[in-house]
Amino acid sequence: MSSSLYDNDYNQWTQHTIQQIRNRNFDYIDWDNLIEELESMGKNDKRALISLLTRVIEHLLKLSYWESEKSRCGNHLSAEIVHFRAQIQGRLEDSPSLNSQLQTFYEKAHPVAIKSVSKLFSLPPDAQISLSQALDENWFPNDTITD
Repeated sequence: MSSSLYDNDYNQWTQHTIQQIRNRNFDYIDWDNLIEELESMGKNDKRALISLLTRVIEHLLKLSYWESEKSRCGNHLSAEIVHFRAQIQGRLEDSPSLNSQLQTFYEKAHPVAIKSVSKLFSLPPDAQISLSQALDENWFPNDTITD
């Protein structure tokens, strides 16, 4: 029954599974789908961090190099950076073990951000935002914003 419940009503399946675990009714747990869901949760956190890092780097690159739009969009980009950094920090607070993978996430995010921003305007060949700059809540290119 649990497996078909998983396919037909995911929310009800989660509630049923939680209740079975609370009651220690381990024989009535849909183990295959539960394991799949737990694996998926871990992957989602990693994907979310890569996505958020990509967005932070994109916005920092725009602030650093997109001179023609800086005066028009600078405050909006800066506000978005603050928001993305806060989301990253929240994810890392919830799952501190992901801190050890940040460099790997950065190595995936940075080239995507470069490619994305390069579609808007020409970046210099040495365009770079470091991981520490991307994560430093007080760092903005050229002192774009102040507290």
